[in-house]
Amino acid sequence: MNLQQLRYVVAVAELGNFTRASERCSVVQSALSHQVAKLEQELGARLFHRTSRSVALTPAGAAFLPGARECLAAAERAQAEVYAATGEIRGRLAVGMIPTAAAVDVPAVLRSFHQEHPQVRVSLLTGGSDVLADQVRGGALDVAFLGLAEDVELPHLNSRPLARDPLAALLAPGHRLAGRRRIRLEAIAAEEFVDFPAGTTGRVQADHAFLTAGLERTVAFEITDPQIMARLVAEGLGVALLASTYAVRLPGVTVVPVVNTSYRVEHLIWSRLGPTPAADAFITRAMRRVHAGRRG
Repeated sequence: MNLQQLRYVVAVAELGNFTRASERCSVVQSALSHQVAKLEQELGARLFHRTSRSVALTPAGAAFLPGARECLAAAERAQAEVYAATGEIRGRLAVGMIPTAAAVDVPAVLRSFHQEHPQVRVSLLTGGSDVLADQVRGGALDVAFLGLAEDVELPHLNSRPLARDPLAALLAPGHRLAGRRRIRLEAIAAEEFVDFPAGTTGRVQADHAFLTAGLERTVAFEITDPQIMARLVAEGLGVALLASTYAVRLPGVTVVPVVNTSYRVEHLIWSRLGPTPAADAFITRAMRRVHAGRRG
């Protein structure tokens, strides 16, 4: 078993296709297929179900994949540590962020990070907090910016809180409450709501606010994209609750503070195994940006 074979298996598993996997790995398909078959022979188990139309992991392949990813990550990290010992930051940096991140200007941090460490391969993924947290635990991401309801724990992760932000109401400009300086949840409880899908971390924040206030509400539209959420609110299809610092950036809606609201806490997270040299440099830069914003 060697690292190249592990790379081939991971590529096939992620792409579900030997041809695309060979293109990613810059190797002819016959050589990739031969190495995967050779590894299967060594393991004594098939890793993939192969048909003329599809490729899928077998139970043995699904069991093998996490370990293969860990081995590749460990090898890459070992190489990065060697470069760091000589004063050079190299390797990869995989960053995740929620679309509503507001405590840190992540693209700006990435720009300055890339200027200082051009040898680092950077990727950026957006998604929900729960998905991003799982990807950091699994090693697919090095760091991530999350937004969670208060008192939510992050097991098996290192975390630094960045900001505590009250939820605010998003209203259409012509809404009857759009001219108010502030409102209570009771004033909008009877409205139809636009919100994130049930069970997601974004939805939990608003659900917690109404539960704490002893109120019920109706969610008429479930949306994963906050930009589309704001568009629906602007069209008068409902109202919404979002973290206030992010909400004021959305066009076409009126943002009104809510008196008896709950809070969204933004976190920067990374693995309990410790950050890679590239992740460590990025975390330091991001926290500097947070502290500079607080002083400003």
